[in-house]
Amino acid sequence: MSNNDIQRHNPTSLWSDAVVFNRIACFVEVPESGNTFAEQTRALLAQADRTLAAINSDKSRLMMVTIYLPDLANRKALNEIWAEWLPEGCAPSRACVRAELASAELQIEIAFTAATRS
Repeated sequence: MSNNDIQRHNPTSLWSDAVVFNRIACFVEVPESGNTFAEQTRALLAQADRTLAAINSDKSRLMMVTIYLPDLANRKALNEIWAEWLPEGCAPSRACVRAELASAELQIEIAFTAATRS
């Protein structure tokens, strides 16, 4: 296999919106809008839906997520929003860790791994 087998979506010099290899996709989302934790989380999940559609996948095909929170006190709110967003019976493996994010305004960041359809 070669680098030609790796698909990079919207690559820049620092990152790609998503990377797909062997029908497995990896991507990271940070909220593009929102002031409150709930607003940022919902915005991020809507962005994830768009990225999943762009790579021929959807949230039922998520395999693993790592959720980064600067404040673990937001975990309860996260779990409520997450449960509303995720289809029943489709929960991926998940880690939720406390982390300092790149910007003080960011309240959540999520790294996703998903299976694609092609």
